[in-house]
Amino acid sequence: MTPHTRSIDRNHVVHRHGRGATSNVSGRFESEKRSAFDDGWESLGPEPVQTHVTEETPRSIITTNRSPDISFDQSINPYRGCEHGCSYCFARPTHAFMGLSPGLDFERRLFAKPKAAELLREELQSRAYVPKVIAIGTNTDPYQPIERDYQITRSVLKVLAEFNHPVAIVTKSHLVTRDIDILAPMARKNLAKVCLSVTTLDAKLARAMEPRASTPLRRLSAIRQLTEAGIPTGIMMAPVIPALNEAEIESVLESCAEAGALSAGYIMLRLPLEVRHLFKDWIEALMPNRASHIMRLVEDTRGGKAYESEWGLRMRGRGAYAKMIKDRFHAASKRLGLNANRLDLDTSQFRSIAEKDGQLRLF
Repeated sequence: MTPHTRSIDRNHVVHRHGRGATSNVSGRFESEKRSAFDDGWESLGPEPVQTHVTEETPRSIITTNRSPDISFDQSINPYRGCEHGCSYCFARPTHAFMGLSPGLDFERRLFAKPKAAELLREELQSRAYVPKVIAIGTNTDPYQPIERDYQITRSVLKVLAEFNHPVAIVTKSHLVTRDIDILAPMARKNLAKVCLSVTTLDAKLARAMEPRASTPLRRLSAIRQLTEAGIPTGIMMAPVIPALNEAEIESVLESCAEAGALSAGYIMLRLPLEVRHLFKDWIEALMPNRASHIMRLVEDTRGGKAYESEWGLRMRGRGAYAKMIKDRFHAASKRLGLNANRLDLDTSQFRSIAEKDGQLRLF
């Protein structure tokens, strides 16, 4: 058995311990490039699974967006890094800015913003603030496992509810149902909607793709509970990966529609910067016999490359294969009555001055 083969076996150990990336290579800004190497003496043991959280206090919490192919202008990300461990996560390269690896570091060395609600309150009270829908979960998941203890997302929702500020949430976690007590009253005012990311109905594949995210059945359960509470809920199949989960497009949409989803969207697999190599290593470790075929099809949707950053193309891809996926997705959505009506949240109810003890604070 060669050292390389042993390394792949070790990567399977990482999967069993709930991690997605199979390596912890240096970020692109580091002056030295380091990677693990099995010297044949069994010295390369499995990566530790402990999650380390660093608390940080940014100067502001609302991030603005000017990308023309994204549907939101403002977002909040309570955490940096994500314990869900999706190997394909497009946010992984951001960890390089911290001097950390977009690989395993992204999943186990997290950053939390415990003063997010306090910062949000200050920004919403600014006379210069113009209310627009705030999206939560656009970069890393706001309901990843550490939210159970930190409850930063919940504290942010409380402030938004107080100000009658509209919010749209994207998550892969059943934990979002914990906050129904906040979201349901907001939804009755047309101030909240939730989107569950459902990539597959295969529990085994889901555990490999998204090691610490909720199971597919739990996500369907979340859609049902949110819908029953009167909260408009949609689904996002992201990413669609050729020859891996794309065969499930129709079945995923059918199951989510049955659970009560009103809308559906998808994103083709994106492999920017370090994600390309991380995904390639992951798919080779997971299914070595199909890896080259999957990567070839991915490149077919990107003009022969692993990724294209051009607006419009980066989310959908191009070429015959990408068009086939688009046509299938739209045909199934139409048949199931998904996306029949567009839901625009209401910004007119926003209160620029928060109420305190039943009185308006004038100064």
